[in-house]
Amino acid sequence: MLDSIKKMFAGTEETETRPSGAKPDISREKSGVLYEKAKKYFPGGVNSPVRAFKSVYGTPLFIQKGDGCFIWDADGNQFIDFCCSWGPLILGHNHPKVREKVTEALQNGLSFGAPTALENELAELILKHNKYIEKLRFVSSGTEAVMSAIRLARGYTGRDKIIKFEGCYHGHSDSLLVKAGSGLVTFGETSSAGVPKSFAEQTIVLPLDNIPALEEAFVQFEGQVAAVIIEGVPANNGLLVQTEPYIRSLREITSRHGALLIFDEVITGFRLGFEGAAEYYQVKPDIITYGKIIGGGMPVGAYGASTEIMSHISPDGGVYQAGTLSGNPVAMAAGIAQLTELVKSGFYKELNKKAEDFTDAIRRFVAAKNYKFNVFSIGSVFWFAFTEHDTIRQASVIDPQSMEKYKVLHRELLNRGIYLGPSGYEVGFVSAAHSKTELERAKRAIFESLEVVFKN
Repeated sequence: MLDSIKKMFAGTEETETRPSGAKPDISREKSGVLYEKAKKYFPGGVNSPVRAFKSVYGTPLFIQKGDGCFIWDADGNQFIDFCCSWGPLILGHNHPKVREKVTEALQNGLSFGAPTALENELAELILKHNKYIEKLRFVSSGTEAVMSAIRLARGYTGRDKIIKFEGCYHGHSDSLLVKAGSGLVTFGETSSAGVPKSFAEQTIVLPLDNIPALEEAFVQFEGQVAAVIIEGVPANNGLLVQTEPYIRSLREITSRHGALLIFDEVITGFRLGFEGAAEYYQVKPDIITYGKIIGGGMPVGAYGASTEIMSHISPDGGVYQAGTLSGNPVAMAAGIAQLTELVKSGFYKELNKKAEDFTDAIRRFVAAKNYKFNVFSIGSVFWFAFTEHDTIRQASVIDPQSMEKYKVLHRELLNRGIYLGPSGYEVGFVSAAHSKTELERAKRAIFESLEVVFKN
């Protein structure tokens, strides 16, 4: 069995001529066995598509534990983790204060489907330090938060259509699993089987960083648009940092046309700063959605708005939304512990400076080598791109062929003990647990790996 696994996931290494400097592949024998078993139980052997490692080399790594900035896989390989459970582990893995608070909550039970004081405590902590929302509702995921925000916007405005932007991901709800159509301003087309065409036709997909297209959409669909939704900083299809004038224009145009502006801050909320992208751009959206970071990485999300808008949510209003596990006490406890650390003086200044030093060092290296490579970053979020562009604000600018280089980079980094998300379109994260020592080690591994890529 192990021999067959080795051959299956060796890729083309047996016949491939690896460039000089390439590291031998780490052992994935146990992960390979687990993956073969998982394929009997789950579609593609995974419970979320990107975990399948289809965009990179080898079998998925099955993670056994995490602590601080490190994770270990089933084969005992240790990695410095820049995925951080896709962002929410801003304090790192297994933070002692989060673990202690969760353990304390566990003594009282796992779930009640009824109110607890912990919900009040976490909500007060969030609202006390966030001037952009007045009330919120806890849910169980970022997808659920966005789905609920869309329903609220439609219920509040009495309109049906939603404008989203190409390159922004808002979870897997039907209305938002759409891609751009053939025109500049057009109805979205389904990007997943199982999404009815009628659902997609309620969503208009526009290019980012294009105000004329947005203005045209509001003229073409006058009085029909309930909301414009954008990621706080688009970070699911590369890191597409938008300009402040553009974000301010979104605010002005939506207000002028009686539509709501929704910031999907599942990634940026509590990550760029406690108040997220709203604070970064100094723009007040009408509704904001948040993800697992408010629960210390546990399954949780939230959406918030003004008291007036939130009064339309059931049981106060006619927009129905419910959830048995909403406000789960264990997730609330984890969130209280994590966010208490985030509000401490200097937390974000120190974290963002650490990330800035890290990314600047990589930029200096590639500039000296004249490599066709760039590092885009904002706060403690970064993205590696094989491009000569200094700025990328639209997904269409990303060269799909560059992902072949990312495959090599990802493998070389794994072989040097560095873990990034298994797709070149995904961003990375620096956490408070990444010390200067680990970041120096990571930089050396990145430099070595880039030299291998550009020799290939």
